[in-house]
Amino acid sequence: MKSIKMKKISLKNILKKTFKKTSIKKTLKNASVRFKSKVNKAKVKVKVKVNKKVINKISKNKNNISNKKVNISNQVKKVENLRISKSNEVKPIIKKIKKQETAKKEYKPKDYIVYPKHGVGQILSINSKTIGGIDVQCYDIKFEKDKAIGLLPINKQSHLRPLATINQVNKSISILKSKPKIKRSMWSRRAQEYEQKITSGKIYDLAEVVRDLNKGDDLMVDQSYSERQLFEKAYERILSEFQIVMNVSLEDTQKKLDKALKRNLEAQNIKLEQKTEEAPQPAKITE
Repeated sequence: MKSIKMKKISLKNILKKTFKKTSIKKTLKNASVRFKSKVNKAKVKVKVKVNKKVINKISKNKNNISNKKVNISNQVKKVENLRISKSNEVKPIIKKIKKQETAKKEYKPKDYIVYPKHGVGQILSINSKTIGGIDVQCYDIKFEKDKAIGLLPINKQSHLRPLATINQVNKSISILKSKPKIKRSMWSRRAQEYEQKITSGKIYDLAEVVRDLNKGDDLMVDQSYSERQLFEKAYERILSEFQIVMNVSLEDTQKKLDKALKRNLEAQNIKLEQKTEEAPQPAKITE
């Protein structure tokens, strides 16, 4: 029989073999751990760098936002300073427009009326106006002589009067033909009386003033300035009313009035021309 050679089994060899394998494994493990740790460290560094940039951007944005907030707060403070506090704030008072009590309209548009202070006028229209917070219906009156438009509330239409009738015109012409009644009182008192008669607006009072202050064929130069003014005022008012009532031209009404007053204006103009011719002319200075 062949002899089988048996190798010596020793513990040392077994231990060496086992320890070599474990050491290799350990080294591999350690190497892998180290590699992983290095990779992780690199990742952490990259993350840290990225985070730093983001943090810087965020901090800059925060600073900008804080600055904007500060600016906005300053602007708000300025606006608040400019605003009036509620205690000092004056609330607008809303006034309700009251309506004046309406009255029956005695006149219509295009009607002629007599307003004592201004004479003959024509109503253009009827409109509502707010006067002192009150809604008032007014007449729009046109005065041809003054070239003005006046307003009169309908509630005060009692101050107006309609034009005189033909009978009243005929009676006033008879007053003009009668003798003047001149009082011996002072001129200032008589002037006040004449003024009151003119402003009364009554057709007969106007006729009396024209009659009393009329000089007839005498020169108008003999009258004082105030006397002439009162005469012209009353004469123009009665003339304009007569013209509308009689529905004739201004020249014809003036001729009728002058005939009743026995005034000859052509003769007066001739006398004035004669006086100016007879008046001594200033001597010429010769060198």
